[in-house]
Parts: sequence; C-alpha cells; structure tokens
Amino acid sequence: MQNTAKPSNNTFLTEDFLLKNDFAKGLYHDHAKKMPIIDYHCHLSPKDIAEDRQFDNMSSIWLHGDHYKWRAMRTLGVNEKYITGESTDQEKFESWAKIVPQTMRNPLFHWTHLELKGYFGVDQLLNENTASDIYAHTTNLLQQKEYSTRGLLSKMNVEVVCTTDDPIDSLEYHQKAKADKLAIKLLPAFRPDKAYAVESPADYLKYLEQLTAVSGISIKTFEDLLASLENRVAYFHENGGRLSDHGLEQLYFYDSDKYAIDDLFATIKKGQKIQPDEVRFFKFKTLTALSKMYHAKGWTQQYHLGALRNTNERMLRVLGPDTGFDSIGDFPQSVALAKYLNNLDSTDQLSKTILYNLNPADNEVMATMVGNFNDGSVKGKVQFGSGWWYLDQKDGMEKQINTLSNMGILSCFVGMLTDSRSFLSFPRHEYFRRILCNLIGQDVANGELPADEEWLGQMVEDICYRNARNYFGFY
Repeated sequence: MQNTAKPSNNTFLTEDFLLKNDFAKGLYHDHAKKMPIIDYHCHLSPKDIAEDRQFDNMSSIWLHGDHYKWRAMRTLGVNEKYITGESTDQEKFESWAKIVPQTMRNPLFHWTHLELKGYFGVDQLLNENTASDIYAHTTNLLQQKEYSTRGLLSKMNVEVVCTTDDPIDSLEYHQKAKADKLAIKLLPAFRPDKAYAVESPADYLKYLEQLTAVSGISIKTFEDLLASLENRVAYFHENGGRLSDHGLEQLYFYDSDKYAIDDLFATIKKGQKIQPDEVRFFKFKTLTALSKMYHAKGWTQQYHLGALRNTNERMLRVLGPDTGFDSIGDFPQSVALAKYLNNLDSTDQLSKTILYNLNPADNEVMATMVGNFNDGSVKGKVQFGSGWWYLDQKDGMEKQINTLSNMGILSCFVGMLTDSRSFLSFPRHEYFRRILCNLIGQDVANGELPADEEWLGQMVEDICYRNARNYFGFY
C-alpha cells in the first residue's frame, strides 16, 4: 500500500503498545498473548457464523450496526446519510476515515488501528488521505476465504462464542454449526428481556403469541408464562446454552406479594397498562422464577445494570433502538440488588452470577456486593464483571481491575468479553490483556509485587482464559 498521507505510519501501535516496562512486556508476550479467547457475551449473528458469511466490503463488516462509531460521527457533524442513510458503503467508510484523527483519546482511535493492523496488516493511520487505499486493500482481503466469519474468528484464536438469543429463537444456526463440526464452539445465551417487558401491552401480547408457538404452551396465566419459559430454558440447555443475560436499569425486590401477580397478568392480557410499580413487581416475580430455573440447570446468570436507553425520542422514531442514543443512568443499585441476591441465596438457589455496572460510581458497590454471596461452593461464584459499554476503555478497565483487586479477588476474575456486533471486535481482548499486564508490571516495578514471572504469568493466563473455561462449564 502506498503511503499517501503525512503522518500516516502507525508508529504508536508497536508490539509493546500500552506495556510500560520489561516485566509487563514479558507477561503479555509470553503469557497473555497466546491464550485462546472465550467470548462469553457478544451480539454476533449466529447465522453469519453458521453460513460462514463473506462480507462484501469493509463498511459492511465494520460500520453497519456499530453505534460507537455512529455516535462519534454525529458528534463531529457527519450527516446521517453517511452513517445509517442511503450513501454508498465506500462513502460511509470515507466519512468515517475522515473523522478518525479527531477521535484521538477516545477508545475508537485505538480500536480502529488495532483492528486494521491485527486483521489486515495495515500499518498506516486511517484518515481521509489513506481511506481509499485502505478501503481497497481491506475489501480485497475480505473476499478471500480466510477472511470469512469463521476465518476471522480463527485468526483471533477464538475458542468459544456465546451469542445473545431470545427465548423464541429456533437456535437453528447453532445446530448447523454443531452439525458442521465447527472447531469454534458457537453457543446460545438466553436473553429473556422481552418476556417481562410489559410496559407496552400490545407489543407484549404479540410476543406471548410467539412464545406460545415455540413452547407449545398456551399462555393464559402467569404460571403458563413461567412454564413456557422453563420449556425454553430446557431447549437452550439441550443446545449447549449455559448462560443467561439480562439488560436492566436495576434489579427489583419486594418483601411480600404486594400485588396479585395473576391479576396483573390478567390486566396485561386484556391489553391494558399496569402502573410503573406494578411493572417493577412483575419483573421481580418473573426474574426470580427465571433465576431459580437457571440454578436448577447449573447456569450462570448475567445482569447488565444501569443503562438509560432510548433518550432521544425523535431519533428512536426514525432509526429505532440500539442506534446510539443510550446513556449511563444513575439508578440506585445496592439495596434491591442485595435483597434480590439474598432472597435466592436464602433457599440455596443462587446461580453463578456476573454483575456489570454501566455507571462507574457503582464500581465499589458491585465489587463489595459479590463478596457477600461467595460461599466457597464455586471459585468466584459471584463475579464483578468486566468494564461494559461506556466503560470498556482503558480508564474504565483499569478502574474495574483496580476496584476488584482492592475489594475482591482479581485472580479468580473471568476476564474480558467483546459485547459487540462486529466480527472485527476481538482485539478488545488484546486491549484488555495489555492493560492487565501493564498494571501488574507497574506493581512489580513499584516493588508492590514480587518479580516472579512464573507465578504472575500463570495468574494472567487464568484471568485471560482458564478461569472462564473452568467457570462456565462449556466443555
């Protein structure tokens, strides 16, 4: 590729990127780098993996659906037609390339160049002058067999991918991947958010029709709803599912049956709205029942807490949800969360649990909460999850690692995930691993840890891979 811009050489992204001393470099290059990836939470398309999709060009694999990039482009004045609109894929790519230099100090700047270098060997900085060459180069490579979805996953040494799947999903693509003896484990994760999204009765009733169709259970009562969900949990389990996932503002808890759940369900079935506190009670009752189902199957449950979603009603009408108009919320977390977990633990029905917070103000809450419910039955039974969404950047990861280290046990942490819709997102694991190794290396340099590479190297390998392998029971 011809160098067409000054400066365009990617001189900052060396093999020792983010690694500030020799001990950190040894931890990364001799230990973290070689470990396979278990990506236990992402939003990749199982269809694309099962059918080994070959993407047409760099925009289709890199820009379509990436609301991180969309937010940056809007902030920098790019017209929506070059983001989600009717412009060509090359025009969209060039619009993104033009603003990349202006994203400096945002994680997008690092991720962009890690992905270009890691997958495509591009050592130039992406900008408006290099865009055309880089687009042609990467698009050409994407036509080659080793750049299909399966090839890209193999290139990054991915061992397990857990997608995010609704209870009504047929899981046909997971079944196809298994039938094809795909070397990478493609497993479903149960995401039942729509099963308790009763805020809109009309939408909810349509969903119940779909749930009835796949479960074979006519849903007339709340007990029928739970029976149908238990049916789908069993179906996911048969197809390799060992994880659930929930996206919530916060968890809820009620000491008693404040409302008659059957009456609430009957109201919803009539297409009538229930009151906000009744909605929260309905979610609590449904989630509690689900949590007990997960425990019976030996699953891990994940709770992503604290997102303030769909804040821009105009853009929600135009583009729909998950298009870049969500924010960090400041919902109270600790009291109801503690009571929710305690309620399950009191009957010994608390599953392995991972808690993710979106508000960094809740780091210490989560890190101390998990220790309340670790009972010695499973190593790291309740986990403080990795930096999520707005927090999966350098500062956010360092704060999560430091908080977990100070108030919990870092050595049993199950590590990073992508939480991504992009097949080019796996360098986020590399990013995390470099940050982890650098923090430990700095402690060694400061005399706060012994310079024992064998011991610390094994711990790094555990956090990057082995803890997750042992924790989730995929094998």
